[in-house]
Amino acid sequence: MEDLSLDLYWDRRWDYLTQVKRPSRYIGEEWGTLPPKSGKEDLINLCLAYPDVYEVGMSYVGYQILYFLVKSLDIADVDRVYAPWPDMEKLLLSDREPLISLEMKRPLKSFDVIGFTLQYELNATNILTMLDLSFIPLRSVNRSEGDPIIIAGGPGALAPMPYAPFIDVFCMGDGEELVVELLTFLSESRLLKRHEKLKLLSEIDGCYVPMISGPNKSVKRRILSLQRAFAPEGCIVPSDKIVHDRASVEVFRGCSRGCRFCQAGMIYRPVRYRKPEEVCRLAKKILSKSGYEELGLVSLSTCDYPWLKDVLDNLSPFLSENKAVLNLPSLRMDKKAVDIALKLEHMRKKSLTFAPEAGTQRLRNVINKGVTEEDIKNTLETVFEAGWNRVKLYFMMGLPTERDEDLQGIVDVTRLAYSIGRSFNKRASLSASIAGFVPKAHTPFQWEPQDSIDELKNKGLWIKSRFHERNISVSYHEPTQSFIEAVIAKGDERVGDVIERAWKYGARFDGWGETFKFSLWQRALEDCGVDPYKITARQLSYDEVLPWDHIDVGVTKEFLWLERTKALKGEVTEDCRWSSCNECGLQRLCFVDEGAP
Repeated sequence: MEDLSLDLYWDRRWDYLTQVKRPSRYIGEEWGTLPPKSGKEDLINLCLAYPDVYEVGMSYVGYQILYFLVKSLDIADVDRVYAPWPDMEKLLLSDREPLISLEMKRPLKSFDVIGFTLQYELNATNILTMLDLSFIPLRSVNRSEGDPIIIAGGPGALAPMPYAPFIDVFCMGDGEELVVELLTFLSESRLLKRHEKLKLLSEIDGCYVPMISGPNKSVKRRILSLQRAFAPEGCIVPSDKIVHDRASVEVFRGCSRGCRFCQAGMIYRPVRYRKPEEVCRLAKKILSKSGYEELGLVSLSTCDYPWLKDVLDNLSPFLSENKAVLNLPSLRMDKKAVDIALKLEHMRKKSLTFAPEAGTQRLRNVINKGVTEEDIKNTLETVFEAGWNRVKLYFMMGLPTERDEDLQGIVDVTRLAYSIGRSFNKRASLSASIAGFVPKAHTPFQWEPQDSIDELKNKGLWIKSRFHERNISVSYHEPTQSFIEAVIAKGDERVGDVIERAWKYGARFDGWGETFKFSLWQRALEDCGVDPYKITARQLSYDEVLPWDHIDVGVTKEFLWLERTKALKGEVTEDCRWSSCNECGLQRLCFVDEGAP
C-alpha cells in the first residue's frame, strides 16, 4: 500500500480525536518506537493486537518484548493496535472506516499476521470487535486468501476451545522462539495457499490449528531458557498515563510456590532465572534510553529472585544518580519480602500490597499459600512500625472447602491489620479487595465448582457489612463478571458461539464495570442452548475429558489431581526450589537453565 493512501487513512481520523475520550489512545508517535522498515516489500508484517484499551495493553511487558524482537529480524516488521473504546468504535462503524495500526496507520486487513494475546477471558468480545472493524471475517472457516492469519498466545491459548472458532493458530508457550519460527515459515512459504500454510503450521511444535487438528491432537507447550531468550534494551514510552507506567525488566519466569488456584504458577513452570549481571545491564540501559524515573523488576514473585539483594545493591547508586526509584509488586507476607521493602526508602511514601488470599490458616493450607498467622502479624507490625500508613490486602471468596469461619477470618485479618496500623499511626488506612474464586484450566482446582452468583454476592455483602470505619475500604469483584469469566475459562467450542452472540448483542469491554452488561450474556447463553451451570457449578471427576486435556503444558494431570487430594486434606506442598522434587512433570527441565542458582 502506498504512503499516500496511508496518510489519507490517518487524515480522516483527526476529526475523530475531538469526539472521543482519551484521544491519546489512538495517536501513536511514542518515544522509543522504531521506524517502519521502508524499502523492503518482501517483509512479513505482524500487528500485535491487545484486546483492551491502550493504557492496559501498553502495560503488558510481553508485547514490548515481541515488538523489539520482531524489529530485530530481517524477515519481518511489526506494529501495534489496541481495542478502541466504544465511542471510537461507533465513529468507525458510522463511516465504515477500518481499524488501523498505531504506528504505520495501516488497516489491519493489510497485515500478513495479526497476533492477539489472551490474558483475560472477559476480553473475548473485544477480539471480535477488532476483527469486525478490520473487515476480517470473525470465523476462521470464512476467511480467504486476502485475509491475515490470526494467531493468539497467552494463558487463554492453553484452554483454547472457546476462542477456537475465531483463531487460526494458537501459539503455546514462550513466544520469543515460537513467533520467530512462525514468521520464518511464512516468509519462506509465500507461494502456498492459505489452507496449505495452516496445515504446515499445525506441524510446528507449540502451534495448534483448530481448523486442521480439531479438538483431539495433543499439543505441547514450548519452553525456552530465559538466558537464551531475547531481551529488549529499550522500551516504548506511552503517550499518556498507563496502568503500570514504568520501565520493566523480567528477572525470572515461572513460579513453583504451588498456590493451587493459580494458573500462572502451573502453566509457566519451570522457574527460569535471568542472571543478576544481565538484569542490572538491561535495567540501566532501558532507564537511560527511556527517561523513566521508575523501574519494575517483573516476575510472578519477585522477592523469590535469589539475587535480588545483589541487584538492589548494584542498582542503588545508578538509581540515586538518575533520580529513579525501584517498584516492587504485591509482596508475600514474610520476612524476606519485608526486608527488601525496608531497603527501599522511597516506598514508604506509597501503600504496600499483600495477598493473604484466605482468612484462616486452614484455608491457606488448602490453597497452599504458605503464609502463617505469625507471618501476617509480624509483617503488618514491621511495615507500620517502619512508617507505612497505607496497606492493601487481597483475598478470595468461594474457594474450595470454604466455611463461614473462613469468611469471618477475612474480617479478622483485615481488622488485625487496621488495629496494628492505628497503634503506630492514627491516620493509618486499609483497603481490602475480595475476588470471587474462578476455577482455571491446568490447576489442581480445575475440577472444582464455582459458587453461584448469589452465593458470591451474599458473601461479599456480608464481609463488607462488617466494616463501618472511615479508614477501612472494602470492595468485592462483581459476581456476574466472575461467573462469565468461569464460563469462558472452562468452556468448550459451544462457548465460542455464546461469545459471538453476546458480541452481536452489544457486549464490549466485559472486564470493565461501566460497560459490562450481564443481561447480554444471559440472552446469548439461552439463545445458544448452553447451560452455564453445567460448566461452572458441577464437580468434575478425574476420568472426565476436559476441553483442554489435549493441551500439554508439562505439568501432568496426575500431579494436579494429587495436589487437589492434598488440598482437601489440608496438606501443604513445599516449593521444590527449597525442598525435594514434587515430580510435577517438568522435573527433567528444572534448573537446567543457565541462570539457575
